Amino acid sequence: MTPRPEATEYPQTPDGRYFVVRGRLWRRSNPALDEETRQRLDKDLMSARRSVRAAKNDRDAIAQARRLVNDAKTALGERGPVWWADGEPDYNRHLVKNTPYAVWFARLQEGGID
Repeated sequence: MTPRPEATEYPQTPDGRYFVVRGRLWRRSNPALDEETRQRLDKDLMSARRSVRAAKNDRDAIAQARRLVNDAKTALGERGPVWWADGEPDYNRHLVKNTPYAVWFARLQEGGID
């Protein structure tokens, strides 16, 4: 399987918990998931996203499809309880400048670190 897009296209925080898109942190999938499970959940997520698009103006269908998206993202570890066990808080969807990653990201933007 090819690398997940966030692993190659967007900067990842040094601890591997998030990737950054347009200055916002997004939680990465749980790295402890085995490859077979990850692939199955990725397929479930893509299917659910297609269902959201296909639902058009049907409110019930859209709501059901969005629930499926949420379920898949939660199973992947991108939403819901955090997958790390060190007690650190979750900064998912926060602006990176308002988190402890702000200095790292500023240096990254300046070209000072990878």
